[in-house]
Amino acid sequence: MSLVTIFKAFNPADAQLVRSRLDAAGFQAIVADELAALSMDGYSMAIGGIRVQVPCEEAEEAKAFLADDDAPAE
Repeated sequence: MSLVTIFKAFNPADAQLVRSRLDAAGFQAIVADELAALSMDGYSMAIGGIRVQVPCEEAEEAKAFLADDDAPAE
C-alpha cells in the first residue's frame, strides 16, 4: 500500500487531531515521524514536520475533506 502525505504539522496534537478527523470520516490515516519529532526540540522543523498520510487511492478525497471542513460556514 503506497501512502501519500496530505497534511504536515509541527506538533503531535495537530497531527493527531487531523488523523482523528480523517479516521472518523472513514479514511485510513496514519501519523508518520511523530516519535522522531518528539525526540529532540526543533527536530520536527528540521525534518519538515509530522506527516499525516493516507493510502494513495484515498488522497484526493481526503484532501478535499480537509479543505471543505476548513471552509468558513455560510
